This record gives sequence, structure tokens and C-alpha cells, in this order.
Amino acid sequence: MNKLDWNQLKAFLETAELGSLSAAARKLGLTQPTLSRQVAAIEQSMGVTLFERVGKAMALTPTGLDLLEHARAMGSAAKALSLAATGRSLAVGGVVSVSASDAVAAHLLPPLVRQLREQEPGIAIEVISSNALSDLQRREADIAIRHVKPEQPDLIARLIREAAANFYASEDWVKAHGHPRRAEEAAHLPFVGADRSGEFLSFLCQHGLTLTEANFSCYADHSVAHWALVRQGLGIGVMMDEIALDTPGIVRVLDDVLPVRFPIWLVSHRELRTLWRIRVVFEALAQGLVGAN
Repeated sequence: MNKLDWNQLKAFLETAELGSLSAAARKLGLTQPTLSRQVAAIEQSMGVTLFERVGKAMALTPTGLDLLEHARAMGSAAKALSLAATGRSLAVGGVVSVSASDAVAAHLLPPLVRQLREQEPGIAIEVISSNALSDLQRREADIAIRHVKPEQPDLIARLIREAAANFYASEDWVKAHGHPRRAEEAAHLPFVGADRSGEFLSFLCQHGLTLTEANFSCYADHSVAHWALVRQGLGIGVMMDEIALDTPGIVRVLDDVLPVRFPIWLVSHRELRTLWRIRVVFEALAQGLVGAN
């Protein structure tokens, strides 16, 4: 197609969505012969067959199905451009579900949700707190905040930034045990464990700490509970820096040990391109999570 004709694009989109030339013509305020010519023109211009007649209905061909998502995205972009050019705001409403780990859901998301509500009062955010990877393809969430890059090729993912976590303890714990700074000082100190399978212990040992199960005073397999135990002075724990710095009564310890670094990915399904409310929330979270460090 050398030159895009928006009237032909709209004819294709409405016919595809409604499955009928007559219904599409009524919606666009055209006669059926005029709409039929526009559909034929876009097929001729592209050199493909987009529809097949099935009785009175118009069924998309495999080629038409392949092009439909692209046409929807183009139509959405054209609508947004038109609204922006005329200075009108696009009314956004509905529910958008956001999945995140329990620590992110409890500490980082609430202020971002508040800001979003102030900007877009028509959008309601459902926060899904889970340490499991939500299946976006099965619509368990609209948007997910992840610490690993998604492998599914049909998901839309954006790397927001690299985050860091360090070792922290409560002020009362430091008064009782001193302020350890080097890895070798941790060998006989109490820690809050994350699991009883040995995975967290193995991780700490690989990070340069010489520890055993005897170092763990207690365990919690969810970050919020883990952090609550650290705040109660039960041992050293690991937490994202921005969460720790926002927690009263907490001191960074083992300062000479390298931080734990991990990525923050923002992930959504393909409807991000066509559902405006999901795009609005996605961009707001992207901006907010960049500024959270």
C-alpha cells in the first residue's frame, strides 16, 4: 500500500468488527455500495483478499486476521492523535489489574495507585499481591511487575531499571549485636530466613556470607512477613533499598558486602496496544517505578 486511506481503513475495521457490510455502513453513515467499494479498494491496494462472503456475513480471511491487530492499533493511534490535536482529553474508565510481588504491592504500588487515581479518577486499580508469575496470556492480570524477563514472544515487556537490595537490621538489633560491616562478621549473627529448603541459605553463601541453618532465628517465605520479623529485631534481612530507606527504625548492616541487583520489568499482553486504560496505567507505572529508586 503506497498511500494509506483512512476511510478505507475504517471500512475494513468496522466490517471486520461487525461482520457485515450493512452494519458497518450504518455505523459509518455510508451507503452499503460506498462501503463495499472502500473495502474492495483497500484489498486492491494491498494486493490481498481480506474478506470472504459467508451468506450475508463477511468473514475475515487468514490474511485479514493477521492484519486486524495492526489495523486496530493504527485506528487507536489515529483516534488519540485526533483528540490530542483538538485539545480534548480522552475519557478513561474501567478496572486494570496489576500483579506484583508482595513487597512491591505493599510498599511501592500504593503511592503510585494514589497518584494515578488523582490523574485518572475513572480507572480503578486491582492490586494482585503474589510472588508467583501471573499468567498474562490467560488474563490473570493486565499488567505485571516482574524481576525476570518474560520469555513469551507475544507479551510486551519494558525494562524499567535495575534495582538493588542490601542487608538491614533494626536499631534495637544493632544495639544488641553491634554494627557488622564485613562478611566475616556475619558468621555468628542471627538472620531471618526466607525458606527451609536451603535455597535462601545457598544464595547467601554464594553472595559471600559463611552461614549455616543455625544462623536463622526464624523463617518467612513472603517478603512482607520477612520484613516484619526484621523490624522486630529477630535478625538481619534483605530488602529493596527504596523500601528499607522508607522504613523507620531500620539500619543498613554488612555495608561492605555487595548489593543484590535485579531488574524490574513491566509486562503486559497485546491489548496494551488497543485498550487505552491499560496503556495509561502501564505508562504511569513505568514513570513511577523509575522514580522509586
